[in-house]
Order: sequence, then structure tokens, then C-alpha cells
Amino acid sequence: MTSDFEPLTVQGYAARALTTDQRSDAASLAFPLLGLFGETGSLLSEVKKKQRDRVSYVGYAAAVVEELGDMLWYLTAVASRVGLSLGDIAYNVSLGCSDYNSGDAPDLSFAALQPKVVTGLGEPTPAFEQTLLRLACEVGLLVTDCQAKRVDHNQTALAGRFVAVMCMLVKAADEAGVTLEAAAVKNLWKIFDRWPQTRIYPDPFDIEAVASEQLPRALAIEIFEREVAGQRFVFQRCNGINIGDRLTDNAMRPDDYRFHDVFHFAYAAVLTWSPVVRALFRLKRKSDIKIDEAQDGARASLIEEGVTTWIFGQAQELNFFTNMKSGDLPLNLLKHVREFVTGYESERCPLWLWEEAILQGYAAFRYLKERRRGRVCIDLVNRRLNVEELS
Repeated sequence: MTSDFEPLTVQGYAARALTTDQRSDAASLAFPLLGLFGETGSLLSEVKKKQRDRVSYVGYAAAVVEELGDMLWYLTAVASRVGLSLGDIAYNVSLGCSDYNSGDAPDLSFAALQPKVVTGLGEPTPAFEQTLLRLACEVGLLVTDCQAKRVDHNQTALAGRFVAVMCMLVKAADEAGVTLEAAAVKNLWKIFDRWPQTRIYPDPFDIEAVASEQLPRALAIEIFEREVAGQRFVFQRCNGINIGDRLTDNAMRPDDYRFHDVFHFAYAAVLTWSPVVRALFRLKRKSDIKIDEAQDGARASLIEEGVTTWIFGQAQELNFFTNMKSGDLPLNLLKHVREFVTGYESERCPLWLWEEAILQGYAAFRYLKERRRGRVCIDLVNRRLNVEELS
């Protein structure tokens, strides 16, 4: 988000963060207050996990940075909705948490709030734990004041609450051995990874592969259900040739997972990634031995199948994502998907692109689930998976 020569400023962060506020009820305080309170609890929870699992919990430092960034985002949103500037709040913190002064405050960098060198701590210290409890108290007082509508009577006093919260955030970052700038940068990266202002599709992963080893840029697959010896199977055909095995649900209770290859076709079309589709159409990148083994091999295919099965379980609980549109999939679902594919090229796909692939795949799945047959069309150039009637 910034170069090494341009430290991120508090107001610069706030301006970017506010562009990602997805809520239409911008005048309501309920959403950001709940978020701020919830993220405070999440930060406390990370400390609790580290206390409980001191050796086995290895994600502590990264989690603290992420939670601090999330708190910054919600604090920014709350302040904006009551007419306050995060930059002004930070300036008052730099003055030593004095009475709130508004006006032409300089746009401080996050680094100016933490002038000393910080070093990451491997586990929470007693001082850090006490600071987090004080932070929770200050957030609680802020929520109480906002709910009591004190903003309508004494905005200066309310602003003092924001200063106190920000002061505790700085102190918490100091004692955790992290910088608020790192937390802010990570937060901006995360929210634009999920909710970008401009969607630019990355180049296909196989753009430099020989043509005969590239995923099809355009292809139609006929998918249909047919009864054989009293049992119903799903068959797939491309250019008049049957492909893959005939499929059943492989489950004790029917759930139409037999149509699940449509998800792999969606990954191929939208993400330009699918070891399963490469194996199905014999398109492994054998010209590059390392890529062939690591990215297109059996282990990669198992990872893709595992991701697909896990998402399917989540989708069942959400009516197979019916009526969901871009921006509606749970953030945690998408983050878990990325964790699944860590170490594989699809790890580089932004979360919004994963969402597009999932939603398009499930739109095609619902069509096939209802009609039991259809023609699925891969359009990799336009990053689309389309489904149409198959007579």
C-alpha cells in the first residue's frame, strides 16, 4: 500500500478504509460498534489461546497484528459516523491523551505514534494482558456513551473516549512488539483483497506454458444424468467423447454431489487453476518438471477435491448460496479456502476472485440440480462459467 519512503499516515489509512464500508446504513452506529466490541474480544481471545497453548499455537503474532488492524478499521468507522477524524484522534494521542482538540491537526504517520523500536514478542506478557483489559474497558465506555447518545450533548467528551481507546491501542501495540503501521497496512491489504475498488483479473497461471498444456480458453461440457442397471449416474461428455468416470453422490444420503465437477470447471474458468481439470483433459504442464509435480500432481488434485468438499458442506447450510451476490460470501469461508491452498499457485488468487469462482460454480450446480442435465461452458478469457439447456 505504501513504499518504504512513504510512511502510512493515520488519516491516509482512514480515507482508504472508509471506502470499504459496505454498509448502506452509514448513519447507524450499531454495526461498527458491534464490530469494535467484537474485535476487542477477538484480541483478548488470541491472548487466551496463547496462554492455553503456549507451544502449539504458532499464529499468535500474526493474529495480534490482524486483530489490531480490524480494531483500527471499526474505530475509524465509528469515529466517522459521529463526525470525528481518526487523524485528529491520533494527534491528541501524540499530545499525551490530553483533552480533545479538533482543528488543523497535522496528518501524523503511524510511526510518529510509536517512535521507539519495537521487537515482536513470542507470547503475551503480564503488562500486555493488563493493557488489553484496560483497552476492553475503554471500548466498553465508548460503546456506553454512544448508546446513551451523548454525542448529541457533548461531542468533546465523547471524542475523549476515542482518544482513550486509541491510546490503549498504541500501548497494546508497543507491548506486543508490533507496529500499528503494520496492522494498518495488513488491514488495508485484507479489505481490498476482499472488497477491491477495481477488479483486475490476474494473468492465467499457465500464460507462459506451451499451448498444448494450457487450460482450455473456451470449452463446452455436456453433463447429464442417466439410469444404468437401476442406478442413476452422472455422465460427462466433451466433443462427443465421454470424459471421466460416471459419478454418484458417494454418500449415505443423496445430496447431488454427483454434479460436483462443475465446481472444478468454475475454478478453471475463473481462477485459471484446477489440477483436477488438467488431469481430466490430460493438460498437465509436463514441459516443466517442477510445476508438473508440485502444481499439477496428485497431491494438488487432492487439495482441490478437499477444498471443494469442504465448501460444499458450508454451502448446504446456506441453501447452496442461493440469491447470494458478489460481496455476500462469509469472509471466514474465503480465508479458510486460502489456508487450504497454501503452497499452491491458487494461493495468489485474491479473495474476491475465489468468491466469483465459487458463486459461478454454485449457480451452475443449482441449475443441474434442478434440471438434471445441462451444457457447461468454460470461458476463461472472460472468466465466466456459463450453463445452458441441454436437450
